[in-house]
Amino acid sequence: MDIAAVFWGDGEQLDLLQMSVRALSMFFIALVLIRLGGMRIFGKRSAFDTIIIIMLGAILARGVIGASPFWSTVAASATMVLVNRLVAWLCAANDTVNDVIKGKHLLLCENGQIHWDNMKVASLSKSDLMESLRLETKQDSLEKIEKAYMETNGRISFLLKKII
Repeated sequence: MDIAAVFWGDGEQLDLLQMSVRALSMFFIALVLIRLGGMRIFGKRSAFDTIIIIMLGAILARGVIGASPFWSTVAASATMVLVNRLVAWLCAANDTVNDVIKGKHLLLCENGQIHWDNMKVASLSKSDLMESLRLETKQDSLEKIEKAYMETNGRISFLLKKII
């Protein structure tokens, strides 16, 4: 009896022990890949980073359940992390690439005046803007807000007017 077959299994017919061993192994491989990819993957939470997270999870899961060869899923995941690093580097080096990949922020409000065209582009209602205002600034009026932006990560940021 082959000890590797007992603990590792083959194909999609895996028992509890085999899937558990694969899951444990994949956990540590995923940890290494994320460390290599950098904490930026989870820190920025841009659409670009979210795509990488979803794809990594989907690809790595295939190796755990035996739907794809284990080491092929590891290689595909490593490729995704390398692509993430490369594109992140290109975005840092070139503003045009950055804007194409990550998008640009939208000015939603300036000096208390809402920019409805940008609100429509961002699919936001006034109540969405006011909710974010209360959560982010503890204010309930746009009077003290110089500018509000929809950031590329989906959050709304507020710049308060300077007090003279």
